[in-house]
Amino acid sequence: MKRSDKEQLVAELKDKMEGATALYYTDFTGLNVKRMTELRRQFRKAGVEYVVIKNSLALKAVNESGRVGVRLKGPTGVVVAKDAVVAAKILTDFAKVNDSRPEVKGGIYEGAAVDAALVKKLASLPTRDEALGQLLGCFNSVLSMFALTLEARVAQLEAGSNPQASA
Repeated sequence: MKRSDKEQLVAELKDKMEGATALYYTDFTGLNVKRMTELRRQFRKAGVEYVVIKNSLALKAVNESGRVGVRLKGPTGVVVAKDAVVAAKILTDFAKVNDSRPEVKGGIYEGAAVDAALVKKLASLPTRDEALGQLLGCFNSVLSMFALTLEARVAQLEAGSNPQASA
């Protein structure tokens, strides 16, 4: 591969990393083309990038983006995600049904290095939309209770100020 092609690949990966909150490094050894295509489809549907690139070029792109990369060995796929939890869920769920493949080597989450165990913990968290739904449910519950209490108090006051009601 020509040097200019390598520089272009590094620049493209660096551009994809702009605004990403997480990078996960995976070993995709053992995945056939059909499974790899399915994984990429799931990532694409969720707005997550999955890039297979030489380790040295991936490390260069990570370092140029202002993050600190780790040495990578073996075949590596880089998951570039704006929503770290969604990407972790996809990786974890896909690995459950595909003989633990792809295997997470580690990564970077909000500027800090993470290991495979932390990626699994992230996968157990609710997604942003799920968390907002839970919060909205809590607000709705509190507002319903407030409305019922207010209605009861209004009824109580009306009954107390009505002279016929007390007679």
